[in-house]
Order: sequence, then structure tokens, then C-alpha cells
Amino acid sequence: MNDFSALTTNGPVLSPSDEHFDTERSGFQTFRGRRPNVVVGATGADDVRAAVAYAVERGLAVAVQSQGHGVPAEVDGGVLITTNRMSEVRIDAERRTAWFEAGVQWGSVVEAAAEFGLAPLSGSAPHVGAVSYTLGGGIGHLARRYGYAADHVRAIEIVTADGQLRRVTAESELFWALCGAGGNFGVVTGMEVDLVPVAELYGGALYFDAHQIEDVLTTWQRWTRDLPEEMTSSVALVPFPDIPALPEPLRGRHVAHVRIAYAGDAEEGERLVEPLRAIGPRLIDSVRVMPYREVGSICNDPTQPMPYVTTNAMLRDFDDAAIKTLLDLVGPNAPQRCVVEVRHLGGALSRQAENCVGNRDAAYVFGLNSKVDEDTVDAANALQNLVMDEMQRWSTGGRCLNFLAGGSANPDDVRASYDAPDYERLRAMKAAYDPRNTFRLNHNIPPA
Repeated sequence: MNDFSALTTNGPVLSPSDEHFDTERSGFQTFRGRRPNVVVGATGADDVRAAVAYAVERGLAVAVQSQGHGVPAEVDGGVLITTNRMSEVRIDAERRTAWFEAGVQWGSVVEAAAEFGLAPLSGSAPHVGAVSYTLGGGIGHLARRYGYAADHVRAIEIVTADGQLRRVTAESELFWALCGAGGNFGVVTGMEVDLVPVAELYGGALYFDAHQIEDVLTTWQRWTRDLPEEMTSSVALVPFPDIPALPEPLRGRHVAHVRIAYAGDAEEGERLVEPLRAIGPRLIDSVRVMPYREVGSICNDPTQPMPYVTTNAMLRDFDDAAIKTLLDLVGPNAPQRCVVEVRHLGGALSRQAENCVGNRDAAYVFGLNSKVDEDTVDAANALQNLVMDEMQRWSTGGRCLNFLAGGSANPDDVRASYDAPDYERLRAMKAAYDPRNTFRLNHNIPPA
């Protein structure tokens, strides 16, 4: 039996018998969530060091949770460190950098940077953890213009398996591994990243009704063939429920949701978007000049925790045949429904950087997300596996690490998130920094 009294921290230490244990271990992903032996609610680096030392001494695995969007499938036992109490953000406007602690959500960084006319390379959802997103690569609204969020990290503060708090910069080989390999090498307590001089952009959403979906996908994929790097976009197929919480035009409809973010002149942005508007009437058209602090409205991702399964694949192409295949399986007339998103890559995302983010040759990434419960999860997984198999002919074979969760965060798909030589290098480094694989309740890279 573990003696939790040996854990001396400023934050709470909770065992399964404690009243607030379930609340503390829960995150955004609620399906088959984490079931640790103990949860440490860290308030700072000292708490993290104490939790890691406790786990290493007893041979326990360590898991980390900020907001809990990308929880892997196997998370039984071990020590769970929650970081949501670590919420400090600092902006250095002169150096154009932001420093933030491990529990900070992107929305807080966006707001702080906006006061100086600056923006982080944040993701589509303001409520996602900034550190975990960046450690996994990070494809945001400015991605084709500036690249992955991991390409713009200045420094990382991390507690490694030896219990040491280190400040790691580009001069260290460990920095290369941390920028793209998630939490495999320790618990990150803080991070410094670049900010970019973007106060506003031309962006928003175009929603089209079900009968227009094939036309939307065909027009969008042809439109993406010749775009400036300043234009980042995606298209999602979303079967909305008929509930009062949704805008009236979307209730009960299966829609195509085109997401637009143009980091350039608004007049040019409007000209570029015109072929999409020419498809036909929109249920909603919110594309406009907007302050960067409002970018969360582009994708309008749900904010309430939910149970889901998800997977993804990197694509070398997304042509008419791929569109037909996708629509036959998960389009409006398919027997089962799930959310589908295809993101346009390329541009700065295709350029190499001094980190381990892989699959930079992909032209698109497509993802599937199904809301589930214990009665529907098997059917949802079977459908996602079928779609992945049928889309294989357009796939590069790669995966996007940040979009792996649950069953898709398996060894094969994690390996496919990296270029083969980099994966072997990461395994060798894992053997050096974490030979016992203490940090394994994650998108795990096993030691060589």
C-alpha cells in the first residue's frame, strides 16, 4: 500500500477515497478517463519535483494533465499530476515572447498578448492547454504562415526523471526532442515562445447546408491548390443535434463548416474567399476582419467536457475520388455519423525546423471524432477503422500527434507521427533520460 503522506506539496494530494478525487482527475475527455493511484494538484515546480521523486522512488508511472483533451487509452495506476493551478502568463513585448506555466490555456495567452498587438501561434480552441499543445507540434490559425507552434519555442522548464528542474534551450539536444515529443522526457512546468505581430486577421466561418457538402469539399480542395501562405483553412462536416443551445440555422442540420484565417490584407482576403462564397447560400457567414483575440469563434469548438474517440491521418492528396470515398462512409446519407475535418497544410508547415515534428511533406490532415458511450463505442471505432482503411490510398502513412487520443494513441500511431530516423533518435534519447519509462502514461515513446 502506498503511503501518500510521504508526498509533501503545497497543492492537494488526493487518493481514490477522497471526496474531490474524481473532479481532480477529470478533464475534457470524459470517456474511460484516467484512474491513477494518487493525484497531485501541483501549484508550481516544487510540487512537480516532489511528485516525480515520489513516483520514481516507488517505481510508479507519471501522467500529466492540463485540460485533458488528448488522454491516451491506458491510464490506469501511477501518479497523475494536474497542472491547472499553474496559471501564470508573462508577456515581453520588446522581445515578442510569452512565458506561461503548465496549466495555462491558450485563451489567457491570446488575451495577454493582444494588449501589445501580438499573437501566439495558438490552436483552434482557446480552452486547450498551451504547453501540451505546443509539445505535440501545434497546428493553429496562422500555421501556413508561421509553421508549427513547436517551431517557435524559445525555452522549456522541465522536471526530468532524476527530479531535477532544468531550463532547456536550443543549445541542448533535449530541446529538439521536447519540441514535438510531448511529455516523454519529463513534466514541463513552463515554456517561453515567440509571439508574432498579428493584431487582427481576415477570418471566420462559412456554413453550408447538407445538399451543398460535396460541392463545398470539391471547390475547397481545388481552391487550396494555389493559395498564398497567409491563408490557413480547413473544412469540417458536422452533424449538429437539434437543441436550443445552437444557433437556429444549424439546429438538426448536417453542415459543411469552412474555417478561414487569412493573415494578410483584408481586401485581398475577401478576394481569395470569393470562390467559396460563390458555391451558394450560406447558413451563416461570419468571415470578416476580426481582432486576433476572437479567433476562437472561427472553429467554435465545444467547451463542455464530453466522451469521444478520435483518430487522424496525414494525406498526400485530397482529390475528387477521396471526397467521394469520405462522403460514402461518413457523409450526410451515411448510416453512421461523426465529425470529419480536413485541414490544409503546406506553406511554412512543410519547412524543416530544429525539432522532431514529423510528416512535414503532407498536404492535408484529416480527422474523425465520434461522441460515444459504452453502448456505441465499438460501432464508432469500427467506423473509424473502416474510414482509415479506405482512405489509406491517399495517406502518407503518417499521423498528427496532437490529434491522437484514446485508442488512437497506440504505439503504431505514435510511431507514425515521426519520421523514421527521428523516432529511433527519440528512443535512444528516452533511454538516456528516462530509461525506466517513468513518463509512459502518454503518447509514449519507449526507451531503445
